[in-house]
Amino acid sequence: AEPAYEGPCRFDGAAIVITVRATMKLAPSTLRTLVAATFALPLVVMAADATGDKPAAAPAPLTAPEVENGYLKLGFDQLASYPFTPPAFDPTADPKAVPPTGEEQIPAMVKGWNGKKAVITGYMVPVKMDKGLVTEFLLMRNTMACCFGTVPNMNEWVIVKMEKGVQPMMDVPVAFYGELKVGAMFENGYMTGLYELKGEKMGEVQG
Repeated sequence: AEPAYEGPCRFDGAAIVITVRATMKLAPSTLRTLVAATFALPLVVMAADATGDKPAAAPAPLTAPEVENGYLKLGFDQLASYPFTPPAFDPTADPKAVPPTGEEQIPAMVKGWNGKKAVITGYMVPVKMDKGLVTEFLLMRNTMACCFGTVPNMNEWVIVKMEKGVQPMMDVPVAFYGELKVGAMFENGYMTGLYELKGEKMGEVQG
């Protein structure tokens, strides 16, 4: 039996405190939804409470990423270079309703990375393990959400699903290679992210 796994994040924001636990009784998809929803819920709440008095700051101009051995070299300075506000939506109000994607907020250049090979560096937050190896995780821009309860933006994490499990490497930045998917992703009606990487291999540990 796979031993219980307690995730590294204890999120404290918008009066929410959640410690993530993965056990045999908690399906990986449920856990992933819980982790992502933990980050996303405060964003939706803040969007719903926004007064609109202050205009949003203009995003920094995007530049085409470098290509490294056939892989787009993407950093969170590019992935999170634009503001994204998750549209307010309550999946419990009408389970049959189609959730809004908010994809009109994603720049055309970013959408153009969909389906491309990419290498992305970030911090691992495991959500699925198999025989001691991580097969699915969130790749975060930084550790602020885990350590200080800072609410990350929706474009500040990447859902990574590895073809082969890798060793847990938390608290240090690690590069991962794979095929990138760009667009709003949902589970059980909740938006779980904007990016997903079909992971091929783990690269250099930069910590």
